Amino acid sequence: MSVLMEFSMFPTDKGESVSPYVSEVIRMIRESGVSYRLTPMGTIIETEKLSEALAIVEQAEQVLSRQECRRIYSSIKLDIRAGRSGRMEGKIRSVEEKIGEVRG
Repeated sequence: MSVLMEFSMFPTDKGESVSPYVSEVIRMIRESGVSYRLTPMGTIIETEKLSEALAIVEQAEQVLSRQECRRIYSSIKLDIRAGRSGRMEGKIRSVEEKIGEVRG
């Protein structure tokens, strides 16, 4: 199974720039060993189980809570597909086979 999850999570009580807080979430994701891609509007991860993806969300909340964030916003999208893996790269490759390079 492949679980693609795109999510963003950030504090709403820490002012206009929240990159110091988001950076710690990204550090946790990087250290977790899951495949991930940071985008300007969120982060995409790929896991083999839904529980693994949701554990990343829970850990992200804990990272922010340890930084004394008292109000946290999150948006989560999931794409769950049985019998597949490597879809984070595969989906991009499929489009590039049709129209050429799309990475900016």
